[in-house]
Amino acid sequence: MSYAGDVSPADAYAAVTGPEQGVLVDVRTQAEWTYVGVPVLPADAPEVLLVEWLSYPDGQVNQGFLDSLREAGVEPGTPLYFLCRSGVRSRAAAAAATSAGLGPAHNVLDGFEGGHDDDGHRSVSGWKNVGLPWRQG
Repeated sequence: MSYAGDVSPADAYAAVTGPEQGVLVDVRTQAEWTYVGVPVLPADAPEVLLVEWLSYPDGQVNQGFLDSLREAGVEPGTPLYFLCRSGVRSRAAAAAATSAGLGPAHNVLDGFEGGHDDDGHRSVSGWKNVGLPWRQG
């Protein structure tokens, strides 16, 4: 594995709201943040960083991704928890951060929305479906 490991949404929430003071990085696109929603953390937790891993609409890797993390104050040794829609883009982002000497970097399993139910809806897992705080747009 090329990053620190996978964690559940609940474990990520505990890490970014507890004494570890990890940082949650949502790597989805601006469109997803606007139309699907974003995680919400308590006021005393570090701010959720919104940094696209893949640029919208072309789907290309954001060449400024690592620079954006550093500009937001992320330093080596800061525990990072990467979140996307379902846990795929965030895995790649965690690996890239690790390769750049940032982290320890973790992937949040099932992402913000999780997998599909039998009807094709994303309602069975993920940050918002396990009852963690979030807001729309």
